[in-house]
Amino acid sequence: MRVLGIDPGLTRCGLGVVDGSIGRPLSMVAVGVVRTPADMHVSLRLCRIEAEIEHWLDAHSPDAVAVERAFAQHNVKTVMGTAQASGIAMVAAARRGIPVALHTPSEVKAAVSGNGRADKSQVGIMVARLLRLPEPPKPADAADSLALAICHIWRGEAQAKIEAAVAAVGRRTR
Repeated sequence: MRVLGIDPGLTRCGLGVVDGSIGRPLSMVAVGVVRTPADMHVSLRLCRIEAEIEHWLDAHSPDAVAVERAFAQHNVKTVMGTAQASGIAMVAAARRGIPVALHTPSEVKAAVSGNGRADKSQVGIMVARLLRLPEPPKPADAADSLALAICHIWRGEAQAKIEAAVAAVGRRTR
């Protein structure tokens, strides 16, 4: 399974592609960050983010896209930008018929580190370890995008198998 993880943000939007499946080694395919200047109009920033996400979808042909679920913060401006970038990512994937999953930050941290309250440094270290990288990807948005992809490979694939088994049992009992 190939997953594009997206850590949405207006200033920095992390993009990371991971190949893998449950019980098999994971491998990083690509990682990067889309940056937009704070003084650029938000509509143009979103256009730049969308163009880059479109490019990544075309270049890497993921089986699924995992996006960080926007969560309430004290800074409304930050959460609005995150939600806008998140929406762009979901639309770009949906337009291609690629399944989209949303994962909370604590769900992602727990998946990669075993601790839903892990800090950015711990997540980066675990991402590097899981992907056999010499060091954590920088900036943290890049590591977070890879963590989202890893989380989805492990949790999303497991959830899909459970749903398929439940559906099969349901068909047999009819």
